[in-house]
Amino acid sequence: MKRKKILIVIDWFLPGTNSGGPVRSYANLIAHLGSYHDFYIITRDTDYCSDEVYTDIQSDSWNQLNEHMSVYYFSKEALNKSNLKQVIDDTAFDIAYINGIYSWYFSILPLWFLRKHPHVIVAARGMLNPQAFSVKKTKKRWFLAIAKLLDLYKGVRFHATNDDEANYIKQILGKGTHVLIAPNLARMSPSNEPKIRKSDPVKFVNVARVSKEKGTLTMLEALKNVSSPMILDYYGPVYDEAYWRLCQKSIEEIPKHVCVTYKGILPSEDVPSVLCDYDFFVLLSEGENFGHAILESFMSGLPVIISDQTPWKNLKNKDLGWDVGLNTIHNISQTFDEAIALSNDRYHEMSAKTVDFAREFSTNPELLVLNLNLFKF
Repeated sequence: MKRKKILIVIDWFLPGTNSGGPVRSYANLIAHLGSYHDFYIITRDTDYCSDEVYTDIQSDSWNQLNEHMSVYYFSKEALNKSNLKQVIDDTAFDIAYINGIYSWYFSILPLWFLRKHPHVIVAARGMLNPQAFSVKKTKKRWFLAIAKLLDLYKGVRFHATNDDEANYIKQILGKGTHVLIAPNLARMSPSNEPKIRKSDPVKFVNVARVSKEKGTLTMLEALKNVSSPMILDYYGPVYDEAYWRLCQKSIEEIPKHVCVTYKGILPSEDVPSVLCDYDFFVLLSEGENFGHAILESFMSGLPVIISDQTPWKNLKNKDLGWDVGLNTIHNISQTFDEAIALSNDRYHEMSAKTVDFAREFSTNPELLVLNLNLFKF
């Protein structure tokens, strides 16, 4: 296989972690595919919702992070249309891989600059899925209509992570859209041993942005009706102050036998070790294109309580946890109680199933082949 140079354009990248899944997706992809290709990333020199420039990097220049990855970190002052075009034009690459749909500097403009390039991939990252239109629906519809008129996606290859996403992309952009399916790759870290018993009281953890899309308030509202003692710690950045105030008000109304603590932002590299301190993982998001934290919870031996709007389905039948509907808070509360009431033997059995499932998923050689196929032109 010829070693190719792949240009990735993304709003936020390592060492940033606040933007969640996409950064983890690309970090994992590069870790797995670095033996086959070289990667050049264009991004910002700050993290999501932060003005603090990363330490130990040189802004507005290329930084060699390892033997197969270089990153160009744009400063806020230098990030403009002409400078972005200049960096792209001056970079030698075989394939361009654009993250997302709606970012002006890191999705739309790069796609426009590269409209004559023969090898362009766009990762939709769930942005064309139905639940993504619950926010800024009109603006998004208008943009997609204009993009069609301009043939912005003509000749572009789309990356979908599952069959559902592939169908959504074709529904929006047309049945003839070229879509390849490749599930995201897992973090390259060993799975843990199954957990033997639950904590007393039982400990739940949520790792996600504090936001409507991630279902933070839904999770907190469900805790008001939980009858058994429990602990919930939740980690993640806050970017919507009005929503954050609603969450704080909800916490004040949660009964005393349910201990809820906001723990701030959790660096991505610390996620696996922190997860091991808990019994269950919770994520009641309105939709997940993949859900790296869910897979990493399985790897850590944690059964999960997640919404039914992710690719991880039928969890109860598989002894991996519960995927619940979001329309009835009472049912979610009952699921918390059901998890708390598990005997230690039953819990250990489920924990073992999650570790086995994660190990089988993350070492599946077919996933690596599917991701390598993205870059076969």
